[in-house]
Amino acid sequence: MNSAWVDADAQRRVDHYAAAGVNPDLALRVYTSRLLGRDPRLVLHGGGNTSVKTIARDLLGETVEVIHVKGSGWDLAEIEPVGLPAVRLAPLRKTRSLSALSDEEMVAILRSNLLDPAAPTPSVETLLHAFLPHKFVDHTHSSAVLSIANQPDSQSICRKVYAGRAALIPYTMPGFALSIRAAKIYEAQPDVEGLILLNHGIFTFGRTAQESYERMIALVSLAEGRRPAEKRQVFVAVDVPPGSASVAQVAPILRGACAIADPQVQGAYQRMVLDFRTSPLILQYVNGRELGRYSQSGVVTPDHTIRTKNRPLMAPPASLPLSKSFAEELRAAVARFVGDYQVYFARNSARQKAPKRQLDPMPRIVLVPGLGLFGLGHNWREARITADIAESTVQTITDAEAIGRFQSLPENDLFDMEYWSLEQAKMGKQIPEPLEGQVAVITGGGGTIGAATGELFAHNGAEIALLDLDEAAAQVAARRIGPAALAVQCDVTNAASVAAAFEAVTARFGGVDIAISNAGAAFHGRIGQVDEAILRRSFEINFFAHQKIAQAAVRVMLAQQTGGTLLFNVSKQAVNPGADFGPYGLPKAATLFLVRQYALDYGRDGIRANAVNADRIRSGLLTPEMIAARAAARGVSEQDYMAGNLLKREVTAQDVAQAFLNHALALKTTADVTTVDGGNIAAALR
Repeated sequence: MNSAWVDADAQRRVDHYAAAGVNPDLALRVYTSRLLGRDPRLVLHGGGNTSVKTIARDLLGETVEVIHVKGSGWDLAEIEPVGLPAVRLAPLRKTRSLSALSDEEMVAILRSNLLDPAAPTPSVETLLHAFLPHKFVDHTHSSAVLSIANQPDSQSICRKVYAGRAALIPYTMPGFALSIRAAKIYEAQPDVEGLILLNHGIFTFGRTAQESYERMIALVSLAEGRRPAEKRQVFVAVDVPPGSASVAQVAPILRGACAIADPQVQGAYQRMVLDFRTSPLILQYVNGRELGRYSQSGVVTPDHTIRTKNRPLMAPPASLPLSKSFAEELRAAVARFVGDYQVYFARNSARQKAPKRQLDPMPRIVLVPGLGLFGLGHNWREARITADIAESTVQTITDAEAIGRFQSLPENDLFDMEYWSLEQAKMGKQIPEPLEGQVAVITGGGGTIGAATGELFAHNGAEIALLDLDEAAAQVAARRIGPAALAVQCDVTNAASVAAAFEAVTARFGGVDIAISNAGAAFHGRIGQVDEAILRRSFEINFFAHQKIAQAAVRVMLAQQTGGTLLFNVSKQAVNPGADFGPYGLPKAATLFLVRQYALDYGRDGIRANAVNADRIRSGLLTPEMIAARAAARGVSEQDYMAGNLLKREVTAQDVAQAFLNHALALKTTADVTTVDGGNIAAALR
């Protein structure tokens, strides 16, 4: 590795924070923390921690010696000074005299000594940072270090690699015990530049931020140098049939197999989002003849168990043609994984003093020979983080196998981390959003109604894919929703374009649970005089497009076997035709029948089909020019025209979005039409 330290950048960071009253020590701590956090070879998604010992003023204005250490919830890659809360140092050092300290007691001591009581909880490794005498301390989970620290003879290898430059710490659960043990070992070798925590990671330290950071780079580089110089095939490959199925074919089956049916609510599932990765290195790994050995040995660092569980699921090869037996074999593999996990939990929880609450037993990483790997999570961000960890794990284990033989910790140590009391305490505190884990596809996603619907569904936990012929408009709407939202250019009247769009959505998220067929276009003319081409164009976008979207969605939903929701924007024209609007109303009436046919044909599969009948919405269908013309024709103001209903209230795109959301949540409702028009008796269905 090469140092990324730049004097000018470091000084700019100091100058930048000085204006906010941040001292240079903390400013430089932020600078090097970010250097570490932005290199995935060192730190992934919230991993690692850093600290600096300095002087600060408490709330009474008194000067005290403190340690600024990474706080819970912060990622080193984007950390700010507030993410390194100040803790009084003297009380922390006094804890060394204690014979024991539970995790809960340790957290209480850390929080009670925060200078700012509202600050985030300091890292569980704060005491280790505090017990070391150095001003700056860095900790990472370097993949290169883990490749030599996860070997049967890891101590021998590490001694040869570091030749006295780093002390070795046998694996110990993070917390008070590790802090005491590491401090004692360091004090017996006070000239070392760092600590190698076997099966865990690496600490370095120094008088300055630059020294501590560059010692990290130097010691990690020594581990990298242990890799064989020549590039070679590490894993002997099995014979994988040529031609693999696509991600879009495999992902829905996998996603459905890993969904958990809610025992309390019929038709409800705990679904997960998928993130796919592949590369020559990953394929070499998943196609390896001994995949069942090295991939099932355990995680490369115990911290990962909280996100990934101890082992990945090994799926059957995804070879073409993808037969029905693949789905059966995959579901059987998931069932075995769940059964094994439940036995693992029972075996290890029996030795615990305090009762443990079992986590959901579904895998978080799935390896598919011939294809690649999937990360699973309750949302896109979780899935992406899990996939990042999985990809890093592939690199670490590959490096370890190139050196010798990868060996993780014993099962009981990994269980203790996965079921750490501090993590167990978090369970039940976070209430999931109602659509968490579900994927919603919305056509006309760049328009007023589509964008409003996407924002509302995302707010309720869904992952969003916005389809629109105007890709730029969809991208603008997606950016408002957030980084997880996907914008896809799609011509809903073209079957190939629709198929490609659904393939893109499935490749991004793993499947589809909600399809909102919202795109449309208004055509008008006296029905006896309208050109047939106009009528056919209207049917293409206002009827056949809905059919194409529904067909594509149903194919994915049937593969998932977890039901789904089809939602259609049918407009009031379907039941209350307007004069000279036959070219628009006729296909909308056919779409209303289409809704009921889908409800009838796919109810047995748990797929619901419902519609929203809206009127007078400021959108692409009702432009400002049309509103002005209609208001003038009636001799009223535009506002009076838009609120020309029984309630005298203007209906908005957000109201339509709310109606779609209500249908998505109503698990016992199908073949229904919800009217959103402020009251129009002529458009009422009953």
